[in-house]
Amino acid sequence: MAGIKQPDFIERQEAAAKARKVALEKFRAKAADPALAERLIARAARAAERSAIKATREIERAEKVVREAERAQQAERDAAIETERAKAESAEREGALQAKQKAARDARYAARKSRPKRRSVRPLVLKATRP
Repeated sequence: MAGIKQPDFIERQEAAAKARKVALEKFRAKAADPALAERLIARAARAAERSAIKATREIERAEKVVREAERAQQAERDAAIETERAKAESAEREGALQAKQKAARDARYAARKSRPKRRSVRPLVLKATRP
């Protein structure tokens, strides 16, 4: 069997330099391509459009949060007003009930005072005589 030729250091360096040169030429050819430039411009435009849409959505979300907070505050104020109104109605009903009860109590008192007084009669106790 014949010996396999191993590339020496200089040959490996030359091959690597040649590969770098080919890759550089390939990159320069792609960079100079006008179609690539158009695609990059279109890509940047789409990215800007997506960014604008995302910003609009975030603004809408923030506005929605603000509207929800305002609704919650309004609901809280309405609940407080309703509670105050209910307390006032309850106090009014309680006052009317107490006035009605007082009038009934006064009427009973007046009726009792207007009745003729009864004489207190002692029961007749018979004394038993001792035998």
